Amino acid sequence: MLFEWLDAEALTRRARFEDHNRETFDAALDTAERLATDLFATHNKKADANEPHVVDGKVKLIPEVKVALDAFSAAGLMAAGQDYERGGMQLPMVVDKALAAYFTAANVSTASYTFLTMSNANTLLKCASPQQIATYVDPMLAGRFFGTMCLSEPQAGSSLSDIATRALPDGDGQYRLTGNKMWISAGDHELADNIIHLVLAKIPGEDGKLIPGVKGISLFIVPKYLVNADGSLGARNDIELAGLNHKMGNRGTTNCLLNFGERGGAIGYLVGKPHHGLANMFHMMNEARIAVGLNAAVQGYTGYLHALEYARNRPQGRHPANKDVAQPQIPIIQHTDVKRMLLAQKAYVEGALGLVLYSARLVDEQNTAETAEAREHAARVLDFLTPITKSWPSQWCVEANSLAIQVHGGYGYTREYNVEQFYRDNRLNAIHEGTHGIHGLDLLGRKVTLHDGALFRAFGTELRKTVRKVRGSVGAPDTVTPDLAAISAGLRSHADALEQAWQTVEEVTQKLYAVGDLNQTLANASLYLEAVGHVVVAWIWLQQALLAASALTGGDTDFYRGKLQACLYFFQWELPKVGPQLELLAAIDTTTLDMRDAWF
Repeated sequence: MLFEWLDAEALTRRARFEDHNRETFDAALDTAERLATDLFATHNKKADANEPHVVDGKVKLIPEVKVALDAFSAAGLMAAGQDYERGGMQLPMVVDKALAAYFTAANVSTASYTFLTMSNANTLLKCASPQQIATYVDPMLAGRFFGTMCLSEPQAGSSLSDIATRALPDGDGQYRLTGNKMWISAGDHELADNIIHLVLAKIPGEDGKLIPGVKGISLFIVPKYLVNADGSLGARNDIELAGLNHKMGNRGTTNCLLNFGERGGAIGYLVGKPHHGLANMFHMMNEARIAVGLNAAVQGYTGYLHALEYARNRPQGRHPANKDVAQPQIPIIQHTDVKRMLLAQKAYVEGALGLVLYSARLVDEQNTAETAEAREHAARVLDFLTPITKSWPSQWCVEANSLAIQVHGGYGYTREYNVEQFYRDNRLNAIHEGTHGIHGLDLLGRKVTLHDGALFRAFGTELRKTVRKVRGSVGAPDTVTPDLAAISAGLRSHADALEQAWQTVEEVTQKLYAVGDLNQTLANASLYLEAVGHVVVAWIWLQQALLAASALTGGDTDFYRGKLQACLYFFQWELPKVGPQLELLAAIDTTTLDMRDAWF
């Protein structure tokens, strides 16, 4: 994916990455794999079984978590994608996400502390002052401070326009914050010297009232401990841990209720301009959504690998045509239905991982492409794909985890095997950073119409580019072997199906907006998200399959055959599901919209 398909090495021809080459990328990947294997995976089950708890007002975690995180920071991985002057490695985003994949697959709860800190730092690098960056970001990139994002409140949830946390000016650029935040991952712990909270709050107007809606929201830095001018830590800020949430999975990451300002107001520092908080926070949220897609993809992937190993080594039963009990039992991987479940997992998780890495590669294009036109095009495709990159893996890779349990049978439902934890951990990804419903509304209600449909058209251009590439990739039939000719014919058939599916998406999208009633247009936005997501992942698979077909004459034939078979599965079993979904959308079905509370 990194080097054959996404050509990450080509990025080294650009000024930002010119000090790198394939060897430096591989060295970073090897370091990540080693640390993830030795220090993260080894306490995954222990962290799940021993949840964080509060003793004398402090959060206690198992010691292995801090050991792993200290090693992560010492290796420079917290700043892997940052500028050299910030102590970073200036790695491309696509390589940085590949590094993160190892840690998330090994132990998502411990890795979450790193992901939140890096996202916090990246947000401040985009919109904070130089002094704020020096005071708060540099220590985070060094691993001395960790970071969070504080958005949700008990009464507001995902409806950020209804947040009620207040920020009153207190002189010298300081504010005093009062309010309550909930679902704050990594909100309190003793893993770092300090915790830097990014908090959304509202500055009251001249009448003392909060400005309604999202227009009144501002962004603040609110550290757990105040930081003195010389960088040393000062007094504890007015932030109290009100409690820990006890979760179905991802148990090693603290999830907190935080009270700000119980003793007069937590000191906070405005980031950027007043009332621009949501726009500034979205720097973090959009990056976080790609990261959530990655989390979902690799947690599904590690479940698949466990199921594959189990299926290869677990003898049970015999082929239907051979009932001779005197014959030895066969590994369950030889049973067709087990193959079906494994193939479905492979199609989901490798398609999802491809989508996430492709999106990360778009970030590199957006930031470093040689022309303004290329950067703008990449930004448009990325904006269109972001809700899908977050939501598709978090739906279908959880399904992969469910299938991994099924492959294990009764054993998979016990805690003796790892796959039940992977399922529980992965189930969170469909919720945080926006539910499917929210991202469906974002895709259909915003992304397809933004800039007069420019994002929608930009993706369509890329999809049709792949279709043309497939159709033009094969020479005359007598110049290839019969086997390759059959594969090429299959890929052309896939290209035809993909183009037809996208054309139908275009037609259905027009019908949805021709209704004139936004409630009806958006009533089934989640189904639209799922259908378009399947078309997008089919496109990802077609790109991988085209490359695999061209590589068959080289090395690892089984690897490339596996790619081709997984692509075939997706086009035979998954893409056809889109047809009925699009028909239902085109009919402007109002079954769920018309349902009334009392009827339930």
